[in-house]
Amino acid sequence: MQDLNDLRYFDAVVTNGGFAAAGRALRIPKSKLSRRIAALEARLGIRLVERSSRRFRVTDIGLAYHAQCQIAVAAAERAEAIVEASLSEPRGTVRMSCPTGLVAMVADMLPDFLGLYPRGHVQIVAVDRPVDIIAERIDVALRVRTRLDSDAALTMRTLAHSRRILVASPALANRMAGRGVDVLATLPTLSSSGEDGEVTWRLEGPEGATHEVRHVPRLSCGDFGAIRTAALAGLGVAMLPDHACAAELRSGTLVHILPEWAGEDGIVHLVFTTRTGLPPLVRAWIDHLAKGFREPALFAGR
Repeated sequence: MQDLNDLRYFDAVVTNGGFAAAGRALRIPKSKLSRRIAALEARLGIRLVERSSRRFRVTDIGLAYHAQCQIAVAAAERAEAIVEASLSEPRGTVRMSCPTGLVAMVADMLPDFLGLYPRGHVQIVAVDRPVDIIAERIDVALRVRTRLDSDAALTMRTLAHSRRILVASPALANRMAGRGVDVLATLPTLSSSGEDGEVTWRLEGPEGATHEVRHVPRLSCGDFGAIRTAALAGLGVAMLPDHACAAELRSGTLVHILPEWAGEDGIVHLVFTTRTGLPPLVRAWIDHLAKGFREPALFAGR
């Protein structure tokens, strides 16, 4: 296989008019240059340079070969310059998959990021199914799981923990005042599972206690926004991720009911293929998300 350094060495020898001058320009010994050019000539099977103690002359074929070497060396230098530029100023496109319920949260973090990196672009693939990040050309996937994947080929970075909590409108919450978890069996419910028919909520309570609520919800929809809107209208009790209703809890338009009971915690994390060799813009986006998800107000159920 051709060693690009041989082309660079030969270019320097011809450009500088000899081995000694080229050695000084490259800051390598003249003897090393002579050996490398001799090995290049042996591999090509042709004489590129005529040299003696008093004379240095590039052969005709050597001149023609040098012209092509200059093109190759210049192309290599341009390629390195592109990489160096991307390292100094992140640019390009980050392709990210994101659960639909987290799109709004991620969107709030976009303006600052795109302001920091004017040559950067972000493409968000909003999807609730697991994606194959390699086959689907995803740079980084945002996921919420109760347990992290164990795929050795993937790198995980935990951002936060989300909890599914019970919420209701103030009027519906007042009907529950002073009553325990069993009251849920008597109230209308709203489900974000999107499943047909009966749904089961598995709750964890004080001192490791557990409770199952089997119910047929008045509304089932996989979109958190639709369930939140129905809960705001007083149509039923909902179990939502705390990040999906944090603003409403702060404003008082929704009430966190039975706060000692909650669904299993979800681990909000990023998945990507490697820690080393990441494009600078992808690395910057990962760090930006990690910083954004540290905001305590995003997770009202903590």
